[in-house]
Amino acid sequence: MELAIAWLVLMGGAFYLLLWRPQQRRMAAVRELQAQLREGDEVMTTSGIYGRIVQLADEEIRLEIAPGTVVRVARGAIGARVGDSPAGPS
Repeated sequence: MELAIAWLVLMGGAFYLLLWRPQQRRMAAVRELQAQLREGDEVMTTSGIYGRIVQLADEEIRLEIAPGTVVRVARGAIGARVGDSPAGPS
């Protein structure tokens, strides 16, 4: 009986360390990225579309994917910022 309890505690700890904690870190990184987005940033969506942010709103972003082609995407669809630093005056 004691062995079974120890085994369950061990499995719970392994679950936390291998699955739960890394997922929480990924979610925190995504929230931080979402908060730091600015107009002019070059980004990639979670589906792999590259573009430049032309307008930000609370729930959506206008993304220019080609000259004169602007699409509306959910803010949560932004997966990564492309380049070394946020866009700014050059």
